Amino acid sequence: MRYEVDFLVIGSGIAGLSFALKVAPYGKVIILSKGDASEGSTKYAQGGIAAVMYDTDSFDKHIADTLVAGDGICDREVVEMTIREAPERIRELVQYGVNFDMDKQGSRFDLHREGGHSEFRILHHKDNTGAEIERGLLDAINSHPNIELKENQFAIDLITQHHLGQRVTKHTPDIDCYGVYALNCKTNEIDTYLAKVTLLATGGMGNVYTTTTTPIISTGDGVAMVHRARGVLKDLEFMQFHPTSLYNPAEKPAFLITEAMRGAGAILKDRNGNEFMHKYDPRLSLAPRDIVARAIDNEMKLAGVDYLWLDARSIGKRELIDGFPTIYAKCLELGINITKDMIPVRPAAHYQCGGIKVDTRGRSSIHHLYAAGECSCTGLHGGNRLASNSLLEAAVYAHNAALDAVEISKNTTINNAVPDWNAEGMVLNEEMVLITQTKKELQEIMTNYVGIVRSDLRLQRAFDRLNLIFRETEELYNRSVLTEPLSELRNLIACAYLIIKQAMARRQNVGLHYSIDLV
Repeated sequence: MRYEVDFLVIGSGIAGLSFALKVAPYGKVIILSKGDASEGSTKYAQGGIAAVMYDTDSFDKHIADTLVAGDGICDREVVEMTIREAPERIRELVQYGVNFDMDKQGSRFDLHREGGHSEFRILHHKDNTGAEIERGLLDAINSHPNIELKENQFAIDLITQHHLGQRVTKHTPDIDCYGVYALNCKTNEIDTYLAKVTLLATGGMGNVYTTTTTPIISTGDGVAMVHRARGVLKDLEFMQFHPTSLYNPAEKPAFLITEAMRGAGAILKDRNGNEFMHKYDPRLSLAPRDIVARAIDNEMKLAGVDYLWLDARSIGKRELIDGFPTIYAKCLELGINITKDMIPVRPAAHYQCGGIKVDTRGRSSIHHLYAAGECSCTGLHGGNRLASNSLLEAAVYAHNAALDAVEISKNTTINNAVPDWNAEGMVLNEEMVLITQTKKELQEIMTNYVGIVRSDLRLQRAFDRLNLIFRETEELYNRSVLTEPLSELRNLIACAYLIIKQAMARRQNVGLHYSIDLV
């Protein structure tokens, strides 16, 4: 099937849905969702969205906190722009029907505090803020006549001049995006989507690692597509590991224990029940995530254990149950009563701070292609994202990209010369074990060699192992009918390659990149 549309959106989280709502008055919009519309990283965001809402806080404080967390390599212009726009983006979310918790009087937002923040500025809905934002935006999307949401559509590749027979390299000027090829996961047919403007809002790549808090669909699809299309990518060595995922090896994705719990008074402790963060940072359990994750990783290695404790018992039973009902219920399922018992936690891959390089309008290096949300690299996060700045960044950049895309679309025509996908000569490969085993091997390589702490030897070993996996998978891809698992594996390999290469090139310990050879 061939589809023509003014605005094509790949991804149905906060970035994709916000963009779609803002461009819809100016043309037809199609949103492609890889799985169910709600099944993305936005849904799993527990903590909230950071914004300066009252005069007890200030933009300058939020800016300073972001710059400190980013370890000196944030783009200050981007930081200031994003944080100053935050209150307006919050008001828009409320207008779309998103409910944030209010104080007891119902007159002001109830605000949490998280690691790295000097003030209480995290708007939230209990401990399932992302799910509430997703609900509100999807309700608005489903009632809009100009927006068509198509689920179970897996974007395979960006369509560029390459598909018109032109040679495209990273040095090719004026690469243009005409849309995407997408696999309909119900019919197993690959459809052609042509658009004046395309937005990538495909989320992260957490499944490069064995343990991750991200959903199973987070396989770096947008980054991998831009890599193959020869677009510019930046800062992919900065993979953030959330310090506190619930230790439960049988469960994937790992269940997140929100940082807001530490903001409310929960304390990290070793297996003997002793506090340890004073050895690493004066901010203790509320230090930025890179510092806390490395501290936990080090304590685990010193003790030879797989998890440590998060002690929330001092918070108080009623506040725990009312403020963190999802976490309370989840732990209770596993026989852990967080009002009486400490919570077993360990770090897990959580968020990519780098991605598709974009300017302040969300424009990528490829014409007519925008990116927003976790798949993008704006310069806001620098070497380490400040807690709850991710949903904020997605909302701000979806807004800015929408404003620009509307103007660009007015002078853009759809390229009808694009051919449909050619699957001639391909055969259906039924050896799923080749894909599942290779994926497992890839995740173990990345976890063991390219995790929280790295070294030159570990990175080189990972690179060498990855080369073999890459060659084997490309041989399989070049003779097989395309399937979602095969395409996901290919994307994960591309993302792993980019993480390793950019980590090798970073010859300074900064933010989330920490090598024992650079100490």
